[in-house]
Amino acid sequence: MMIRTILAASVATFALSSGAASAQTMLKFAHVYEASEPYHTCAVAASDKLLAATDNRYGIEVFPASSLGKEVDINEGLGLGTVDIIYTGQLFAGRAYGPIAIGGSPFMFRDYEHWDAYRNSDLFKELAQGYSDATGNHIVSLTYYGARHVTSNKPILVPADMEGLKIRVPNAPLYMMFPRATGANPTPIAFAEVYLALQQGTVDAQENPLPTIQAKKFYEVQKDINLTAHITDALLTIVGGPTWNQLSEEDQEALTTVLKETSDCATEQIIQAEADLVEWFKNEGVTVNEVDRGPFIEATKKMHNGDMATWDQATYDRLQAIQ
Repeated sequence: MMIRTILAASVATFALSSGAASAQTMLKFAHVYEASEPYHTCAVAASDKLLAATDNRYGIEVFPASSLGKEVDINEGLGLGTVDIIYTGQLFAGRAYGPIAIGGSPFMFRDYEHWDAYRNSDLFKELAQGYSDATGNHIVSLTYYGARHVTSNKPILVPADMEGLKIRVPNAPLYMMFPRATGANPTPIAFAEVYLALQQGTVDAQENPLPTIQAKKFYEVQKDINLTAHITDALLTIVGGPTWNQLSEEDQEALTTVLKETSDCATEQIIQAEADLVEWFKNEGVTVNEVDRGPFIEATKKMHNGDMATWDQATYDRLQAIQ
């Protein structure tokens, strides 16, 4: 009973963090990231904007740190109506509609500019519509999550250094592509459990962007950050079908505008954090290893249109052709 009481109090605290208590309806915005991260703080700020845009009809309660469930849970919750809005990785959305996962796959983008062009492209709009047709849920924006890097307790400088490495990956199949291409052993573990898994030696390594490595304190239990930048990653903001369909067209437009502004808010902060954090980690005593990405790219691209691909060749070619 005490545990349930504490949990209820924690969830209530997360809900209150969103501010707006005067809305006629509060939309539940769930994610797995820390309350200190831009994804959360920008989402919290969105509530007042939505209140103003909808004449207090709608506000937003934000529930961080897996407080409403792990990533798989909150994705399922969209269709059930237990959550209204989520951040989720493209590879998790790809469980329901395979082609949308292409944007979260390793070495799919040449650089940030290529990714930014993709998120504003007709291709992304078409893939988002395909996801909506398949699930009934509605993708409204794409937020930069950062370049994913491998952390470990040894330098990872060439693909051979990955051989046999037990590396934690999120619980979505395509996250296994990069480890498999380099001879590592991908091990799916829920995000909330990664620190302990690293600390106890359940896994040898993990991979995430620099801001996430800082926020989740992975650098406390991993002495090397290897700048593999193997995924230019992003988070989809998705509104559940039951919620979207109950909104008027006017309120749909207002919510879309606010959530796109939220995406831009977090994206700008993550870009700045990436620029600052290499020196920050060095000052914390972490070894930050520059990596020649060429051999890693060569090893991984062989798998882009192989058995693990959930997109067709035409979609792949269109993405690569984006300037």
